[in-house]
Amino acid sequence: MREYLLGNAAIARGLLEAGVGVVAGYPGTPSSEIIENIVDLKGEATLHVEWSVNEKVALEVAAGASWTGCRAAATMKHVGLNVAADPFMTLAYLGVGAGLVVISADDPYCHSSQNEQDSRRYCQFAAIPCLDPKNPGEAKEMAAYAFELSERFNIPVMLRPTTRVSHARSDVEVSDVRSVNRLGRFIKNPARRVALPVHARPLHSELLAKQAILEEALESAPWNRLVLRGKVGVIASGIAGLYAEEAIADLDEEISVLSLGTYPLPKKLIIRMLEHVSRVMVIEELEPVVEEQVQILARTVNPNIEILGKNGFIPREGELDFLLVRNAIARMMARPERATLASAASGILPARPPSLCPGCSHRATYYAMKKVFGKKAIYPSDIGCYTMAVNMGTVDTCLCMGASITLASGIRHGGEEEGICCSLGDSTFLHGGMTGLLNAAYNKARITVTILDNSTTAMTGHQPNPGTGMTATGESTVQVSLEDLAKALGAGLVETVDPYHLDETIESFARAKEHPGLSVIIARQPCVIKARKKGARPKSFRVNEDCVGCKNCVNFGCPAIEFDNDAAKINMLCTGCGVCAAICPANAILEAI
Repeated sequence: MREYLLGNAAIARGLLEAGVGVVAGYPGTPSSEIIENIVDLKGEATLHVEWSVNEKVALEVAAGASWTGCRAAATMKHVGLNVAADPFMTLAYLGVGAGLVVISADDPYCHSSQNEQDSRRYCQFAAIPCLDPKNPGEAKEMAAYAFELSERFNIPVMLRPTTRVSHARSDVEVSDVRSVNRLGRFIKNPARRVALPVHARPLHSELLAKQAILEEALESAPWNRLVLRGKVGVIASGIAGLYAEEAIADLDEEISVLSLGTYPLPKKLIIRMLEHVSRVMVIEELEPVVEEQVQILARTVNPNIEILGKNGFIPREGELDFLLVRNAIARMMARPERATLASAASGILPARPPSLCPGCSHRATYYAMKKVFGKKAIYPSDIGCYTMAVNMGTVDTCLCMGASITLASGIRHGGEEEGICCSLGDSTFLHGGMTGLLNAAYNKARITVTILDNSTTAMTGHQPNPGTGMTATGESTVQVSLEDLAKALGAGLVETVDPYHLDETIESFARAKEHPGLSVIIARQPCVIKARKKGARPKSFRVNEDCVGCKNCVNFGCPAIEFDNDAAKINMLCTGCGVCAAICPANAILEAI
């Protein structure tokens, strides 16, 4: 049976058809829908699904489940793999029980990420096999196959979808979801499960010895396909293989093609290609992982071959597309190139700066924060919706999850004497901010930490977190108190405010600024989108004839406020937060009756 599936839904289906028993992850675009689809598709299956507090925790939960004999998977985005790198590297030594799959979704072009790192480099580093799908169908097949490969070689296996695979749709062959047996037992075996140096040394040798047989096993994988035609060749990896096939068909050229989907790479197939052609182009997104191996093999197989790729033909940054790949191949074949969509649209589309949603409480929080701390203050921020407030002048840094607090501490200890007020979300605080807050308290950092609590993980699709009192499957659970956590971690002043009550919020920030040590402001107001979905009916506001055209409300930055004919007006995007009325010096914004 075939279904029209989103890439992430296809991955979820592959995991379920393979009999996964435990799935843990942390939400992050482009990976988030995998767990959400597992929750929707699992039916009566008894598997355990969770949003973990961070990616390191997710991988460790999955590893523990694997060691009981239960197939397990951990999901994350590429930067989340940085957080999970500690267990990831050592699990390659310790191995698995049942199959263990690590899904790390890469984001070429930084659609919703702070960098473009290539997860294949982590697999090289850890000596862990990687499966690189080019479409949703392959992603589904690879998700299931990864468990078999993991169990056969006693090693974790990575599945690496990219944004265009995770968020593309196509017809996918599906079958029944397998029943799950989670009556596992942990078998004690310190020599394989305790990473002491005396155990790690022989396990490292064992890991290295696996590489040749892993390569041999993957040589004949169906996702590695070689078609020999002309004396010019293309070697393409993952989704680049799809673009290359379409480009060659469009150009109607006799070009040999090797499509790759596995790492370690199938060296025998690459050698056959290199022996057949006199010129070859390597096409892959981001890092030259394949190209480097091709260059090494070519030294002995065909030292005179011309290898094209990251040397001016294929960019090392950004994502590829059909036109970019077509033009690169056309250039190699001395054929005319086509104008790209980007160049065709240049100068037509207006700039679209980042912006918080109409009525977002973060905007009010930042307004109050800046009102108190002023323009000269330092405002370290974090990963999430609130980074969209960069145009408000309250986002001076953004590094990685939870780093706002630790950067703020370092800036203070580095000698900065101006006020320092950092910001991060509730989910981000629980993910990576708690240790930073503890460190700030322990090392006496005089900073203000603002936790923007919108009661969800909004940027990635409104997933629950430990502060919401709900699990990934919608069950009620313990609801962590941010106030109690902040106090327990050592904050000297902890206050909670409703950002829509602007005067009270300003007063709270003023007290935090004057506090001689570490202070925490928790700005709590549910996400406006989530509130609307739950049926909240917004009030409506209007601008009367008293408007003096000062543009205070327009400069506030809410998309619901416009300026026309020397006066402000409120459009249909208004969610009724009423903050604009509070900041209007002429009292010209009133609730509509």
